[in-house]
Amino acid sequence: MKFGLLFEMQRPFEGNDVDWNLLYRETLDQCELADQVGFDNLWFVEHHFLMGFSGSPCPEVMFGALSQRTKNIRIGFGVSVLPNHHPIRVAERVAMVDQLTNGRVEFGTGRSNAYEQVGQGIDPRETRERWEEAITMIPQIWQSDEFSWEGKFWNVPPRRVLPKPFQKPHPRMYLACTQTESFRLAAQKGIGVLSSASYAVDILKEHVKVYRDAIKDADPVGAEINDYWANNVHSFCGKDDQEAKELCAESMKTFFGPDKPYIQGRINAYEELLESWGGVPDNLKADFGRWLRQSDDEHKAQAAEAGISLDSGPGAARAAVAELDANVLSDRGVIIAGNPESCINTIKTYEDVGVDQVMLIMQTETIPHDRVMESIELYGKEVIPAFAEAKVA
Repeated sequence: MKFGLLFEMQRPFEGNDVDWNLLYRETLDQCELADQVGFDNLWFVEHHFLMGFSGSPCPEVMFGALSQRTKNIRIGFGVSVLPNHHPIRVAERVAMVDQLTNGRVEFGTGRSNAYEQVGQGIDPRETRERWEEAITMIPQIWQSDEFSWEGKFWNVPPRRVLPKPFQKPHPRMYLACTQTESFRLAAQKGIGVLSSASYAVDILKEHVKVYRDAIKDADPVGAEINDYWANNVHSFCGKDDQEAKELCAESMKTFFGPDKPYIQGRINAYEELLESWGGVPDNLKADFGRWLRQSDDEHKAQAAEAGISLDSGPGAARAAVAELDANVLSDRGVIIAGNPESCINTIKTYEDVGVDQVMLIMQTETIPHDRVMESIELYGKEVIPAFAEAKVA
């Protein structure tokens, strides 16, 4: 099992007043500590226009700083949004960071969402094809002395594209995935999965199986097949088991709040979350189960009498998500939280279903910097060594 930290780059703030300077300095400190205590990877998103939710529009700038402040930890594009950029520029940026880090780069890719795409003049209907063309071009750019291309979206006359990556033949490649179709697409292209959805481990198990079965028939776009599954998951490790679980559950629920970009515009968002998190627990079924897929006028009136609003689609699903308690989320593996022993036990369930790396989301708008540092340090002292010892044994 490998251990990564995934950064949206968030911190507590009020209104529109984000202290960007402090956010970036805190992030660098957290990454430096993670390197010192034995984490394997850092992953940074690329997002645009998402006020408060993400302060990471150009992660390669952070990578330049991290190349000089870290020594061993691998640095991951998590992800580079390929439809938004010319593949030449992406290949150059990744190669340059790989040189600065002496070959520590992991290259994750993705397509982003319609809100961000339209804001940059990208037609959302074209993003799948743009991604496919770019992911085919980039490893060829890295491996060619002189590169040329004639495609649907990009044309390149013969040119020498420099620098080349430090790693040979090139850095490992990945796709950000949230559903079965994208798991199969990653497998088809012979690249790793960065699963950006939160799952109960019992449900995650089936998704990993789909990918492992499909990658046996890969037609790789790169020089080698990267059979790898990394899964993001909210996490917090503290000395007080219950307090740490409560803090992490609040963090994740805020992350998926109704004002967040992952939720807005998705009518069935909370139904999908409930399903991926293992469904409505028995103790909530009596109150919420009968309303989950009902939004007609009759059921709205009945739900209102029970204090549940169905005005914005399946409001009961949203209510059920809000009522899921920290222990249920922890027991199902939707979060990795608690004291070191609890975190170790949950991570073992991820290991058992074939996950190669947990990408831990610790830095959020509800968890202050000092608590993030505490969690990183506890992971380094007590959680990560438990898996190193198991590997030796």
